[in-house]
Amino acid sequence: MAAPVTPRVAVDIIIELEDRPGRPVVLIRRGHPPLGRALPGGFVDVGETLEAAAIREAREETGLEVTLRVLLGCYSDPARDPRGHTVSPVYVATARGEPKAGDDAAAVEVHAAEALPRDTVFDHGLILEDYRRWRATGEPAPLHRRMQRGKSSH
Repeated sequence: MAAPVTPRVAVDIIIELEDRPGRPVVLIRRGHPPLGRALPGGFVDVGETLEAAAIREAREETGLEVTLRVLLGCYSDPARDPRGHTVSPVYVATARGEPKAGDDAAAVEVHAAEALPRDTVFDHGLILEDYRRWRATGEPAPLHRRMQRGKSSH
């Protein structure tokens, strides 16, 4: 039996700097297309857990050692990544220290949680909107359903 063709799996991480007032959030400027602001993250390696991939990607792209706190939600819109269908759980994590760009990140930025930019690549604007809601209410990300080929995607 042939293996099924499935989406790629990635992780994204919202990193709160807990040693700074207001716990600002770390974003990166991508060094490879699609260019723009994004959450740190990347693809899960075969044999790696989602959590290990999130910790590794945070370290590689920001130089920060993170502690994962909560799973904000899972994002799976087939159009969320122009490179192909990618499914991503998104973790909220905390870290201390000064972020430094590395790996796929051309630069790092630190933004106040109440002033997160909306001009991001992928669906990271939606994710940051869900994060702001979670931070204000403690409620997990809502389920994002979209219609595809005339059928409900739930």
